[in-house]
Amino acid sequence: MIPFDFDYYKPTKIEEALQIYENVKSQNKKPMYYSGGTEFITFARINKVYADAVIDLKGIPDCHALEEHDDQLIIGSAVSLNKIADSNVFPLLGRKVKDIADHTSRNKITIGGNINSQLIYKEGILPLLLSEAKVKVAGKGGVQVLPLNEMFNMNLQLEQEQFIIQILIEKSYTEYPFFTLKKTKFSQVGYPVVSIAAIIKDNQIRLAFSGVCHYPFRSERMEKVLNDPSLTLTERVEQALSGLPDTIINDIQASAEYREFVLKSALLETLETLELKK
Repeated sequence: MIPFDFDYYKPTKIEEALQIYENVKSQNKKPMYYSGGTEFITFARINKVYADAVIDLKGIPDCHALEEHDDQLIIGSAVSLNKIADSNVFPLLGRKVKDIADHTSRNKITIGGNINSQLIYKEGILPLLLSEAKVKVAGKGGVQVLPLNEMFNMNLQLEQEQFIIQILIEKSYTEYPFFTLKKTKFSQVGYPVVSIAAIIKDNQIRLAFSGVCHYPFRSERMEKVLNDPSLTLTERVEQALSGLPDTIINDIQASAEYREFVLKSALLETLETLELKK
């Protein structure tokens, strides 16, 4: 049970959602956007999140888009993870989001909610970092299309009133060879000890990670070493770890030492698999 009362709004237009946000804020109350609602409900029950008003983005048609237009794939922020996986419009993304939670939860969890999660994992963002995706964002300044790699720094750098409408991906990225894996402490649906998504573009392997540091990331420094043909695969893996952007997590899921061991094993498996696809 959620221990506080809140107003619920379900706008049908982008402008309406922004206006509701401003109206609530002008009353010195705290508004919050959501699309799936699973995280809000979970954290509100344990007093880790609070809102005076919830603005449900699922009523906005643009947030439900799942289509191809010219050379772009368009995915609305309110599209569920299961719908993305079942559509197979972006095989790497579909396979990666299947690793998140269980099937029932994925019917409610949306791609927008996942990549803007308060949790550190955000596994759905990994294929998007690799594919240089763009995000269509609504805010005070109107609607903007911005590179995701520039918007994401540990977390999505959104202004308070902003929300993601859609994710835009060049269709060519949906056709590249890929590999994905997830290592957990117990079951496949648990939080990752190490989660990797990888593609081959221009004969170079790109990789993005979750569960290793306190935020998802793609490291071009690591990629440079991992693609160095003068090194053996084992040497690449050993040397690539110097390119990690932060310290390795040490928590209840796994010690930093164990995570490093799993990461090395996962990297070697990834390289061995993708080298055969070049």
